[in-house]
Amino acid sequence: MSATHADPHRLGHGARSLGGGIPSKRIVVGYGFWIFLLSDIIMFSAFFASYAVLSNATAGGPSGKQLFDLTNVGIETMCLLLSSFTCGLAGIGARKESNLMFQASMAATFVLGAVFLALEIREFAGLVAQGAGPARSAFLTAFFTLVGCHGLHVTAGLMWLLTMMAQVFAKGYRPDILRRVMCFSLFWHALDIIWVALFSVVYLIGVSQ
Repeated sequence: MSATHADPHRLGHGARSLGGGIPSKRIVVGYGFWIFLLSDIIMFSAFFASYAVLSNATAGGPSGKQLFDLTNVGIETMCLLLSSFTCGLAGIGARKESNLMFQASMAATFVLGAVFLALEIREFAGLVAQGAGPARSAFLTAFFTLVGCHGLHVTAGLMWLLTMMAQVFAKGYRPDILRRVMCFSLFWHALDIIWVALFSVVYLIGVSQ
C-alpha cells in the first residue's frame, strides 16, 4: 500500500514515521512534553486561584503592601527575563552545533537563574525572620506555596541545565540530545511566562492594595 493510501489525509505531514504510520520519536516527545507543560500550567492556575481567594485573608497580620519589596523582586524579574534570552541563544548555538555559543549561553542562563533563586530564598528568609512565615495567615500560606512552587521548578531547571551541558560535552549534538535541549528551552521559557504572571498578580497588585 502506498504512503498516500496509508495516510490519505497526510496527518503525518511528510514526517518520518515508524512501522507504517506510527509517529516518529521526535513527534511523540514533542507532543508528550507539551502535555507535561500544559498539566504544569493547570497546576499553577489552581495555585493562582487559591492565592486570589486568600490574598486578603491576613488574619490581622501583615499584607503584601507591608511585606513586598519591589526593588528586590524587580531584580529577580530582570534576571529571569535575561536568562530566557540567553536560553534562546543556547538553542541557536545547539542548532548551529557551536560549542562556544551553546556552553557560554547555558552557563549565563545558569548564573542568572541561580541569582534569581538566591534572591528568592533571601526574600523568604527575611519574611520568616519578621514572623511572616507560611503559618502566619492563609494569605502567606498561599503566597509561599505559589512562589515556592515556582522556585522549585527553577531549581529543577538548573539541575536539568547542567545535565544538558554535560550531555552535549560528552555526546555532541545527536538528534536525541537536540530534542532534550528543545524540551529544556520550552520548560525554561514557560517558567519565565509564569513568573511574569506571578509578578503582576502577586507583587504589583499586592503592593497597590
